Amino acid sequence: MTESVSDNSSQLVSPVIRGLRLLRYIAQGGNTGNLSEVGRLIDVNRVTVMRLLATLEHERMIERLPQGGHRIGLSFLTMAAAGLGACDLVETGRRFLLRLCEGLGLSAYLVIMDGNDVVYVAREMPESGLISHIRVGSRVAAHLTAPGRSMLASLAPGDLEQRFAKSMPAPIRDKGPADFTQLKALLEEDRTRGCAWSFSGYETGINACAAAVRGASGEAVAALSVVGPEHLFTRDEAFATNVEAAVRQAAGELSLIAAGGLL
Repeated sequence: MTESVSDNSSQLVSPVIRGLRLLRYIAQGGNTGNLSEVGRLIDVNRVTVMRLLATLEHERMIERLPQGGHRIGLSFLTMAAAGLGACDLVETGRRFLLRLCEGLGLSAYLVIMDGNDVVYVAREMPESGLISHIRVGSRVAAHLTAPGRSMLASLAPGDLEQRFAKSMPAPIRDKGPADFTQLKALLEEDRTRGCAWSFSGYETGINACAAAVRGASGEAVAALSVVGPEHLFTRDEAFATNVEAAVRQAAGELSLIAAGGLL
């Protein structure tokens, strides 16, 4: 039997780990103008940063910007697109995002869980657009967002406690639950309601509604989320009701497809 790499840290290749840290830093918008600062942030020395940048640039994973620094290169984007395109959940999810976007006039996202974070993997936007820091590829602490909470609500109490009871991240700018007790209470409300709401939560002035997409065993494999300006929800109570119903219906239908092994 082949030994799992995750079970033996001695098999990890340090230069690869450093390169991935740098690539992730650039993908998240990090500036590479100050090599010493980059090295401090990814825990390598300045010379190593220089060599990693040269290697990634040679492989076209990154490219130089005219004003200095780097951005993700076309080879990386092509590879990422090929990987996402091969994921049937993403491709099928896009159809539901389009339906939600066109039907509600809101931005719609497909979100997956990665550890204690969520990653936004697909998006549809209305013609009016939306001022938001969330984009495809954004990574956010799960408990701070509506789609993250909708997926966390599906966890067994023991699993939830193992994730957060001893290492509950501090709230950001007073956003999100302050401690594990508050998180449990919030998730219980989400579980009972069948969806999660964020009212000017993670992003000020923007509301979000999300529902989990479940696989064959009932586990949350993704979440569908819609977001829009706060005033759209406050001026018309019926609008929020329609949004919740549409999101829950779409997540339920996508769950049937996922659970039925059609993906």
